[in-house]
Amino acid sequence: MHVLSTKVLLITPPFTQLNTPYPATAYLKGFLNTKGIAAAQADLGIDVILKLFSKEGLTLLFNRAEQQTTNHKPLTENAARIIALKNEYLKTIDSVILFLQGKNPTLAHLICSEEYLPEASRFAQLEELDWAFGSMGTQDKAKHLATLYLEDISDLIVECADPHFGFSRYAERLGRSANSFDELYESLQQPYTFIDEIMLELLHEYVFEADAKLVGFSVPFPGNLYAAFRSAQYIKKHFPGVKTAMGGGFPNTELRSLSDARVMEFFDYIMLDDGEAPVECIIEQLDGKRELSQLKRTFILKDGVVKYIDNSGCRDYKQSEVGTPDYTGLPLDKYISVIEVVNPMHRMWSDGRWNKLTMAHGCYWGKCTFCDISLDYIKVYEPVAAKLLVDRMEELIAQTGQNGFHFVDEAAPPALMREVALEILRRNLSVSWWTNIRFEKSFTADLCRLLKLSGCIAVSGGLEVASDRLLELIQKGVTVAQVARVTRNFTEAGVMVHAYLMYGFPTQTAQETIDSLEMVRQMFELGILQSGFWHQFAMTAHSPVGIEPDKFGVVKDSDIVGAFANNDIMFSDNTGANHDKFSFGLKKSLFNFMHGICFDYPLQDWFEFKVPRTKVPHDYIHNALLADETFGIKPTAKVVWTGTKPVVEFFTKSKKGRTFPTATLTFHSRRESFSVQVSEGQGQWLNELFGKISAQEKPMTFGKVKEDYENAGLEEFEPFWYSKPVNTLREYGLLVL
Repeated sequence: MHVLSTKVLLITPPFTQLNTPYPATAYLKGFLNTKGIAAAQADLGIDVILKLFSKEGLTLLFNRAEQQTTNHKPLTENAARIIALKNEYLKTIDSVILFLQGKNPTLAHLICSEEYLPEASRFAQLEELDWAFGSMGTQDKAKHLATLYLEDISDLIVECADPHFGFSRYAERLGRSANSFDELYESLQQPYTFIDEIMLELLHEYVFEADAKLVGFSVPFPGNLYAAFRSAQYIKKHFPGVKTAMGGGFPNTELRSLSDARVMEFFDYIMLDDGEAPVECIIEQLDGKRELSQLKRTFILKDGVVKYIDNSGCRDYKQSEVGTPDYTGLPLDKYISVIEVVNPMHRMWSDGRWNKLTMAHGCYWGKCTFCDISLDYIKVYEPVAAKLLVDRMEELIAQTGQNGFHFVDEAAPPALMREVALEILRRNLSVSWWTNIRFEKSFTADLCRLLKLSGCIAVSGGLEVASDRLLELIQKGVTVAQVARVTRNFTEAGVMVHAYLMYGFPTQTAQETIDSLEMVRQMFELGILQSGFWHQFAMTAHSPVGIEPDKFGVVKDSDIVGAFANNDIMFSDNTGANHDKFSFGLKKSLFNFMHGICFDYPLQDWFEFKVPRTKVPHDYIHNALLADETFGIKPTAKVVWTGTKPVVEFFTKSKKGRTFPTATLTFHSRRESFSVQVSEGQGQWLNELFGKISAQEKPMTFGKVKEDYENAGLEEFEPFWYSKPVNTLREYGLLVL
């Protein structure tokens, strides 16, 4: 292993998420560990939040707000109320943050008394959400009330201190669809904002202490862009010898045609796609071991012109080579859990500590026409071996003390999910995990049960448009009926299902939008969906729709390629449809469906304009579930026993003068005990079989199980396999995968 001298500081700029670190810097640090390169990391987002939402931070905020009143600038009634309650906020803020960090749980009782927290406009929501608390415990209710309390304070920040503030979308408007760098550049010439001052004070400490030659910023979203540029600008001014770099989701999708030289006033390097090889090349270049011309997927400024360097001779690293993410240096015990009542999946995402891992690089499907499938982060598919994945899970549990995992795949492959689940059971690990999937028929009832047993608590997947015509146009590779059966399988296994829903796809008609809503309504009414989110179709430059718009019946509003960001494309639908107007009705109806109400409302009631009647039969999804696809079991299918070893008793039954040697097998599951009776020979065979096919062993194929049964000299296999005793075993942990 060669050791390079350059120290690296990796930073996630504000704001991404409050409950858990965004994993990009941890991924890179884990990789750099394998190369013997010293790297520090910081999440400026959580640091700024904790500094701001403290007695000290709020004191500064209130001083700023009161200054506004002194200058006779008008305040909203809401801001005036918060300022009037200043002492109440200063008294409670530190205790509330400790509670949301999980360090002060007894405060929940005081918060729930509803006489502890000062209340402003956000608490008006409680009138319509009171009923939601029926299923919430004291801790959850307190978290939600504390979340509203923080949002009230954020409203004051926006009004009196920094109009760009948002917990996860700071200055997002400046980064979204920014074909021109002009507006962002202009904002960077303005005096520091209130948030800037807090952020840059913290940044100074990190850069000074790290004494790094390179500071790399991971910018996953538009909402991180402004803070990254502001931070890089500060480093250039106060640490002129330090080089700055940017990578992450935003440059990967938005900056591929970058040409504005002003961007390079802030960053020496801008990297695209997987960061491991580009970062290593930059470090080697800074150490004098590589020429600028030998960099990997990196923009630089040369002779006043932005140049893209991609040395094809420098290979990318395989997923097995990148190491385990390393969260060292991040304040894992200081992240805060907030609760969103409305959406179960969003609630789970924000109310937990999740170690982030990836099962596979890219997407194994890679055909959806709205997706950026032309880019390597989607196009290049490379799974990680199940044993290596679970090795990394064990390493992260030891490192972070957290056993919750979010696999951040575009779509986790079902076969790999199966192998990971088996490996988790084999090692007897106690974990909880969730991921994104495609709703494909591979997710049988048995596979869903296995995933649940291994700790899978939720899946999210794209139903997108609940219309078979549009699903075919999207090339989703599924039908609505198929999605319904898969969501039923997960639901019955006890795994929560979240559906991403889309409206406004090219050529989508009002009829199809309403029919999609009816499909979704039926799925929630039948209880096979628990969570969902509607989003409007956006055309991106790297998707099949963006590359060949004519093919999909849309026209780009402009072919001009901007000098800065180029991904989101404005377009016109040839059908002339106005998709925007459906937004409020779709979201309002979904809000109610997620809470199990209003299923009997006519669909027209959700919209303030005339909509067509649905053409979907009222029992469409119900019938789709009844018409379940049944397939014979393939000889290559894997058979696994996930239950306990049975207690076997042998005895003789008599009937009409005949005797029958019989076996009773008694099993103890977590919640109950049950027994099955079979012949003595079958009982002996089953008892031996369970040892061979337990989750701790390598699974046997169905063909091998049948052969083993027949070699034991027992009567016909098929009648036995489909008998009542075996069906009982199938319900309690005998899985065919």
